[in-house]
Amino acid sequence: MPLTGDSWPEGYGRLQLNEVDSTLDEAARQAPKAATPLWVFARRQTTARGRRGRPWSMPEGNFAATLLLRPAGPPTQAALRSFIMSLALYRAFVEVTGREKGLALKWPNDVLLNGGKVAGILLESTGAGQQTGFLSIGVGVNLVAAPPASDVEATALKPVSILSETSVRVLPETFFEVLACHFANLEQQFQQYGFEPIRTGWLAHAARIGEVITARTTREEYSGTFEDVDAEGHLVLRGPRGVMSIAAADVYF
Repeated sequence: MPLTGDSWPEGYGRLQLNEVDSTLDEAARQAPKAATPLWVFARRQTTARGRRGRPWSMPEGNFAATLLLRPAGPPTQAALRSFIMSLALYRAFVEVTGREKGLALKWPNDVLLNGGKVAGILLESTGAGQQTGFLSIGVGVNLVAAPPASDVEATALKPVSILSETSVRVLPETFFEVLACHFANLEQQFQQYGFEPIRTGWLAHAARIGEVITARTTREEYSGTFEDVDAEGHLVLRGPRGVMSIAAADVYF
């Protein structure tokens, strides 16, 4: 499908708001009546959140949206959409800035620019057992401003913006359409060919692959060489305990 500024992917609805508490919360409210995949976009969020309930700062002019899906299959399959969205973000950044230099994808769901965090993804889902109900993919992008360092954890990567790092100013509405089209293309590929092409594309831009990193779960911390992402999207580390496959963790460099 075309990726022009006035395009929109077929089969995807969109709800555009001036202000909302959180696009994730609005997506949850829309879920019972959503007949097709639905994007919820807001120019301002008053109570945005990130991973593990952490606040997400959103200076004016930045991008915030949530994609609401009702995917078939178990939660483990649905969760692979974080890689689809990551890769869609990468391609959207390349399109709007005209450059690839400095962009990298940090497992499991951040996008980096010149070593700083420029975008984050948060997945929330409903359902029971082996069937996913609704999946919400929240996306926050620092288009024009990065939050102050005081708004992030001391051990986190510094926040950066597209404008500060590339001198390119992108309107949230423009980025919205570009990202939606790239996601739709990749989702179609995922439906036809499975995770392997997405995994290959993601790994081509992976941050710190082949280097020693630290993965911190809710219970333990592991350090080792980042070797791969497996067919289930797990982080593969080689460390003192041998090769480990980690399903969920925060990664530190």
